[in-house]
Amino acid sequence: MISIIRHNKKAFIIFHLLIGFLATLPLFPAVYGLGIIVISVVSIIKSKNRNEEAMIFSAYLVGSEVFIRMTGGFVFYETGKYAVILFLLLGVFTGEFKQKFATQYLFYMMLLLLGIVFTQVPEGESLRKAIIFNLSGPFVLGISAFYFYKRPIKKSELLISLFAMLLPLFSMVTYLYFKTPDLKEIIFGGTANFETSGGFGPNQVATAIGLGVFIITVFIMIKEKITGYVLFDALFLIYFIYRGLLTFSRGGIFAGVIALLVFAFFYIIYSQGSLKLFLKYFFAAIIFTTAVWVYTSGATGGMLDNRYAGKNAKGVQKTDISSGRVALLETQFKDFFNSPLGIGVGNGKFKRISSGEHVAAASHNEIGRLIEEHGVIGGIILLLLLIVPLFNFWNGTNYQRAFLISFYLLWFLTINHSAMRIAFPGFIYALSLINIVDDE
Repeated sequence: MISIIRHNKKAFIIFHLLIGFLATLPLFPAVYGLGIIVISVVSIIKSKNRNEEAMIFSAYLVGSEVFIRMTGGFVFYETGKYAVILFLLLGVFTGEFKQKFATQYLFYMMLLLLGIVFTQVPEGESLRKAIIFNLSGPFVLGISAFYFYKRPIKKSELLISLFAMLLPLFSMVTYLYFKTPDLKEIIFGGTANFETSGGFGPNQVATAIGLGVFIITVFIMIKEKITGYVLFDALFLIYFIYRGLLTFSRGGIFAGVIALLVFAFFYIIYSQGSLKLFLKYFFAAIIFTTAVWVYTSGATGGMLDNRYAGKNAKGVQKTDISSGRVALLETQFKDFFNSPLGIGVGNGKFKRISSGEHVAAASHNEIGRLIEEHGVIGGIILLLLLIVPLFNFWNGTNYQRAFLISFYLLWFLTINHSAMRIAFPGFIYALSLINIVDDE
């Protein structure tokens, strides 16, 4: 699998650009979504996970989850999360047991289940849906962490997995190109834009695109060509940034940029790069970003500037630039102090609705959700998740730290603006636990 992908990168990219167009046609998304799962399961079982097929196919599905959701390719909304869990469990049971036994994460999953004890939903609401919506993401993290904990992963396997994660993102930006109306017809304001996000949630779309920006830039920095030509790689990077900015959703873009800065810091130290090399990357990034920003700002009538400055469409500074997330977090901590043992999985949203709170949405912040719904146990869970990867960073080389800390930051920043609504944060967290080894 690794050899096939490595020697046919351009063909895979072209194929996925075509998929982006085909996804605009009826029925194709459902065929594509089902095809991914069937091909992955068959390949993992047939290969007995000899070359980390479970990791590669899971990475591909993590990259494609938002795209398949937005095109209606999944029968069930949470299919992507279920499939990632399935792939990794197949990898464990059909292949060689390479990782160390992760008792910490078995304990983590048991603690999560305790929160169900207090779950009570209003009449007419589904208890099963409330639990699955809130715990499917954390369980992706738990199973992924169990699979990857101190697992030796070759550099080539890691890079191919990141490339596999990137491929469906090419399909996504192609799909957005065909589904987005003429920008002159769109009324841009001071909020996230659904029209430039393919009619889907801008937060999730921006998160996926931010991931794409991160992967492409990392490949450029380590001189691992994607298309075979640095110029084409750079052009794709520019287009990804452009599409990400057009969503007017900031969290995913900020997460990708911050993770990149940390990656660059450790990678330059590892490669014994000089200040001159750092400045080269820095000024190139500034020029690229400024050019894309100016063009996008002009295309949106200057509204992009207002959005990132926390202003509304009239240019007036908003009192809350977090789109209600701070108010929601305050409510969650208030509920924690009133119920230190937690209010039960999925109860947060229903409690806010019944109490007439100004912000009644489901949590966008996994930290706040853990504290509110799981109480003191949620605090223990959070500490476990924050602390365990630190030992891996401490014992790693700067090359390893460049990847591991970046993965850790992508998880932490994502769960603070998008909770764990998709499989990506749980899976990328688990990658911070791997042991990156040389191919030899």
